[in-house]
Amino acid sequence: MVALLGDGWGRAMMASTEEPVLETARLILRPTRAEDFDAWAAMMADPEATEFIGGLQSRPIAWRGFLSMAGAWSIQGFAMFSVIERETGRWVGRVGPWVPEGWPGPEVGWAVMRDCWGRGYAVESATAAIDWVFDRLGWAEVIHTIHPRNIASQAVARKLGAEMRGTTLLPEPVNPPEADVWHQTRDEWRARRLKAAGGKA
Repeated sequence: MVALLGDGWGRAMMASTEEPVLETARLILRPTRAEDFDAWAAMMADPEATEFIGGLQSRPIAWRGFLSMAGAWSIQGFAMFSVIERETGRWVGRVGPWVPEGWPGPEVGWAVMRDCWGRGYAVESATAAIDWVFDRLGWAEVIHTIHPRNIASQAVARKLGAEMRGTTLLPEPVNPPEADVWHQTRDEWRARRLKAAGGKA
């Protein structure tokens, strides 16, 4: 399967049986699977977890969003990964690349189950996902669209090294549509990663 983005945001090239899997110290990131839906729907039924990602969703509406993510994997060759806690095997969120029609740029986004907040899972998994989009998809930049009142996600973006570059309105059906755009280039990301590793390639 080869998926191309018309705006030059990269391509994913995968054999039809290949499933990208990213591993961190505590987490496993892999594409959406059917068994993820109950946990996905539970997160989307949590008013605090969904406050800045479109609001509460019933199971039928959550199902449509869930299949959109799975469909993006099939058609584009990439989408947000399901994030699995290594120790328990539990689905704890979705993190990774997301570029639906009308989006302001190539995004790596995140949403984590509320009882997992404060553990650093968003930063840990987003770091792996950003490495992947730069190395595998060939993106030259990455953005994070964050609601102006979402202080927690702003903190994640800062830890990832992004800077706020302006505001935008996201396309339908996103509600609320207002978002700040946090941004960094591939070169900025790699320089920061190299510095964190003590200058060792």
